[in-house]
Amino acid sequence: MRDFFRKYILNNAWLKLVSLGLAVLLWWAVSHDPTVEAVVTAPVEFHHAPDNLEMSVENSPQVEVRVRGPERTVRGLNATDVQAIVDLTGVHAGERTFDLTTRQIHVPSGVEVVQIEPSQVRITFDRSATRSVEVRPRVIGSLVTGYRITDVNADPAQINIVGPAHRVEHVSDAITDPVDATGVVGSATFTTHAYVTDPLVRVQKPGPIHVTVTTSKNPKGVIPR
Repeated sequence: MRDFFRKYILNNAWLKLVSLGLAVLLWWAVSHDPTVEAVVTAPVEFHHAPDNLEMSVENSPQVEVRVRGPERTVRGLNATDVQAIVDLTGVHAGERTFDLTTRQIHVPSGVEVVQIEPSQVRITFDRSATRSVEVRPRVIGSLVTGYRITDVNADPAQINIVGPAHRVEHVSDAITDPVDATGVVGSATFTTHAYVTDPLVRVQKPGPIHVTVTTSKNPKGVIPR
């Protein structure tokens, strides 16, 4: 018994006492940490969205979550610590309203959700559509005196766009970033990218666009453009 006491109780006794003291201090600090409330703004995350649907919303909705908990924990919270999650399993095209309750709000352990504002989000869903549109190059710059642009070609000449069906059908073309043809004599090819002005419609497979600008001398009597 004496050997057991010496081996397991008295061995490294000072380390055990320090550990015990630290544990007591930690318990005291946590138990005496005052409870406070704060409001954290967090984006709404949509999980399990059907592949054949698109959300017709330009800006991701956000919620203000009032939380309560130990002061040190609450003061250290940021938007990534509070998650508002909406499950889209089984959703269909049309307008849908989703309730936001404490079950949808994920917070760190020890933190309580007191209030959610707004308590609902309303989203319109449309079927996803894809179609091909023409690439329209934008050419800027000052030409050499006596020269004019005679041809502008884009490669590829068409790209696919994707988005909500009712928005895709109204897009006429994709526009390139401007290419500067200043000083071009003959032909020059520029590498750029194309985009769609509708924020809900996107280029399906983004990639470089090669724009070739061709200039030639002005025939006499022709005003350069």
